[in-house]
Amino acid sequence: MKIKKILGKIFSRNAIIILLLLLQISFFVLTVYTLGEHFYFVYLFLMFLDVILVIYIANKDENPSYQLAWIIAISVFPLFGGLTYVFVKRSQHFPKKICKIYEAHAKNYLIQNNDTLHELENHSDSNANLARYVIKYGPYPVYSHTSSEYFSLGELQFDALINELNNAEHFIFMEFFIISEGYMFDTISEILIRKAKEGVDVRLMYDGIGTGMLSMSGKAFKKLKANGVKCKAFNPFTPLLSSVQNNRDHRKTIVIDGETAFNGGTNLADEYINKKERFGHWKDTAIMVKGEAVWNYTVMFLQLWDFGERNRADYEQFIPKTYSFLEYPSDGFVQPFSDSPLDNEHVGKMVYMDLINNASKYVYITTPYLVLDHEVLTALELAAKKGVEVIIITPHIPDKWYVHHIAWNTYPDLIKTGVKIYEYTPGFIHAKSCIADGKTAVIGTINLDYRSFYLHFESAAILYGCSTIADMKRDFDETLAISQKITLEDCKKRPFIKKISGVILKMFSPLL
Repeated sequence: MKIKKILGKIFSRNAIIILLLLLQISFFVLTVYTLGEHFYFVYLFLMFLDVILVIYIANKDENPSYQLAWIIAISVFPLFGGLTYVFVKRSQHFPKKICKIYEAHAKNYLIQNNDTLHELENHSDSNANLARYVIKYGPYPVYSHTSSEYFSLGELQFDALINELNNAEHFIFMEFFIISEGYMFDTISEILIRKAKEGVDVRLMYDGIGTGMLSMSGKAFKKLKANGVKCKAFNPFTPLLSSVQNNRDHRKTIVIDGETAFNGGTNLADEYINKKERFGHWKDTAIMVKGEAVWNYTVMFLQLWDFGERNRADYEQFIPKTYSFLEYPSDGFVQPFSDSPLDNEHVGKMVYMDLINNASKYVYITTPYLVLDHEVLTALELAAKKGVEVIIITPHIPDKWYVHHIAWNTYPDLIKTGVKIYEYTPGFIHAKSCIADGKTAVIGTINLDYRSFYLHFESAAILYGCSTIADMKRDFDETLAISQKITLEDCKKRPFIKKISGVILKMFSPLL
């Protein structure tokens, strides 16, 4: 275990950044020593190229915060900053052929039922507008014959998941950002092996970096593969080879027989169900969906599973043929969707922005990471200024200290405009949700940070008028009762070194 932890730290993003800084210092010293008086001409030439690059970046059609972060990086690290930007931009995209498969093939199976959309229009014009946006740019339909159940803790979801897995008859698709060995993994593995032997098509996909050393060694999956479970690492780890490594599969999705799906913040690791303590009590949430809307999750999984495969999956064989979704009463509308870094459409961010901008009474948000760009920050502040009650709950015990420092740097600006900030006192809140006026909500894997909005593959469900929203609201109120409110006085009392680190880290936050 010690070797795994050491290797994990060696290949971490922070370690790579430190390595680049050391390389820059070494290069600077070596160049001065080698070139002597001629070094200044080389340095001036590199500075000239950096100026050209800064002008180019400033005129690109990109997020201003992202542009500014790169301009600062090039200015602070003139020797390697520009070269790093060129490298990132030249190697940040997946092969075009793969992107076309991802985008085009699935569209043929994601067809909106116009009658359902008309029903939603009669229910709410603003909801219908958001649904049409996701239909067009997702592209994921909205459904009515769907039921949903909310889980306020990872362990509650785990109990329901075990029950549903045991009832699987046709296929099980499981997709996680993180998988770690332990009670949760062992329990589910036994079921997956048994189901595979029964003839159920069982597939387990995990992120190549999120799962870390477990993914790299592959030992934990040998038993699964030997017993018929198909295992696949998405975007496997290749250190320092390509910045495509930034595009992680951050989704946590389970699909069973095309009739049941789970989506939320819970990964396949013991801390998510509080069998192992990390950062105090772990608060996570998820949703179980049954009915028509499950089809969106089925397509999402197959899309990523097809990455790197020569033959595309036959989606039609996974369409439930013997089950009538009409048996499900219409309890509002459900629209599961995925966000991808393969296009320039930031669907996850736009969904959050829509809920914030259209709220008239309140917006309640839970997020483990609060790293806001200017647009989201402005939307939250404007909502508060309009008299909308905006409350955000973040962790009191963070898993990433530098992200926590950035969040505290943002707190004062939000609080001054009327946004209420609370920290989950018992420990770490990993839940990712937003409730607007008790009528609309989103729950899934999307954090309020740059990585979720711009770099990761994410998934979530929008709920329109579902009774589940009341359960989410009730849980939010209960969570708020055991969280501590952050005041401007708390921000002023924060240690000077933490304030300074927050200021510095915030400048580079889009790159972290």
